[in-house]
Amino acid sequence: MIVEELRAHAESPSKQEIFEPLWLMPLADALLALLAFVVGYLIRYELQILRPVFEFNRAPFEPYIPYALFFATWLHLNYRGAGLYKPARGRSWLDEVYRIVNGVTGATVVLLAISFVLQPTVFSRLMFIYVGAITILFLSAARIFRRMIYARLRARGIGVLRVLVLGGGDVGRAVLRTLIARKDQGYVPIGYLDEDPLHASVDLGRVRGLGGLDNLEYVVSEYHVNYVVITLSWQHHDRILKLIERCQAAGIEVSVVPDVFQLNLRQLQVENLDGVPLLRVNSYTTLPSSSRILKRLIDIALIMLTSTVLLLICGLVALAIRLEGEGPIFYGQVRVGENGRRFKMFKFRSMVPDADSLREELIKSHNLDPRHPKIKDDPRMTQVGRMIRRASIDELPNLINVLGGQMSLVGPRPPTPDEVMLYETWHMQRLHVKPGLTGLWQVSGRSEVPFDEMCLLDIYYIENWSLLLDLQILMMTIPRVMFRRGAY
Repeated sequence: MIVEELRAHAESPSKQEIFEPLWLMPLADALLALLAFVVGYLIRYELQILRPVFEFNRAPFEPYIPYALFFATWLHLNYRGAGLYKPARGRSWLDEVYRIVNGVTGATVVLLAISFVLQPTVFSRLMFIYVGAITILFLSAARIFRRMIYARLRARGIGVLRVLVLGGGDVGRAVLRTLIARKDQGYVPIGYLDEDPLHASVDLGRVRGLGGLDNLEYVVSEYHVNYVVITLSWQHHDRILKLIERCQAAGIEVSVVPDVFQLNLRQLQVENLDGVPLLRVNSYTTLPSSSRILKRLIDIALIMLTSTVLLLICGLVALAIRLEGEGPIFYGQVRVGENGRRFKMFKFRSMVPDADSLREELIKSHNLDPRHPKIKDDPRMTQVGRMIRRASIDELPNLINVLGGQMSLVGPRPPTPDEVMLYETWHMQRLHVKPGLTGLWQVSGRSEVPFDEMCLLDIYYIENWSLLLDLQILMMTIPRVMFRRGAY
């Protein structure tokens, strides 16, 4: 449980922060930039890639040293001015790469200009192009390495911020789903407080409902909170100010989310009306048509590229099910897809033929959540079924639904009509896109993720969809399937 993990981390306060000297990354960037000059020199004069170097054009490395020092100094000043060395948990790797490319491009252009003005006797301007490309590669790789180290430390509880959310409404859930989906940023939500104590007594998955706002001091002390996010409506302006004062008095870092964030940023477009800023609200709440077409094309292309291997696996699984005993090879079940449309989803049969008749009894006997019932050692599973379920091979016939346009490779898992009947209003948001074979909640723990937390992750995926996110989820699915994490 998240809360228990946080209590364990709190026992060792020395592990709470990641100490990184402010001079470390600037020094690393400078050394890597100088190393890029050495590598660029070797590529140009020793390997002679792209263009040969005639003997009378060969030059020692010494004349390049002043240029290398100027290059490293320029990058340092540029990156410090661009805020690259300021701590920022939410900054993406691509944002860092963008700033790196801008700095290197500017420095390279300046070096080329200087060389044209000075006109040195023996010189290679092509080498500067090599140096620029190598510097971008080195500095980008350094950021990946740094993020990997931070991820490992945060997985051990070092540098983790324990977050308490004030407000359990739409904005509060938006904050919670982002915190849960972006574990790499080192935020761990321990729970939330709300104006209505009864509402706040309901857990959202593993995120605890910790009562009313009056419990603030107790919760902050008991659960060692070090970051508070206030998501209350601005009509409670006076109360928000008092909560900020209480947090500051307790030495707790506090942030406030404005009302406008009840709308996702993708729904907002900034416009200017003769100097008056306007926020236009876009009407769509699902993927735009261009993104849907691109997503569909990628689904079909990936299936076609892997069709030979998939057909071989499906043939072997079908043979194993047939040899095990009587019963159909495939299992079809009505599921609810995009915008509530029903369709028949196909899977390999992994349970005894009359498994559905035992479902309600098992839900009651195991005290399961009927909105997302998962039994770790389901007595209805066959021997072959247990193996293919652990490896998620039973879901391969879902590809028929993908080709048919009812599903996608990546998206929320489709629920049954009985499960949808138990949904609250905000749960219905996960039905705004096509369901998928894999999704953000699967790579975040699969069957071990509670229903409410699964919905938070699905809604985060819908609101933040991108081609890169889909590819990331597909790549993360492979090790999850191979190591059978959370599958049953």
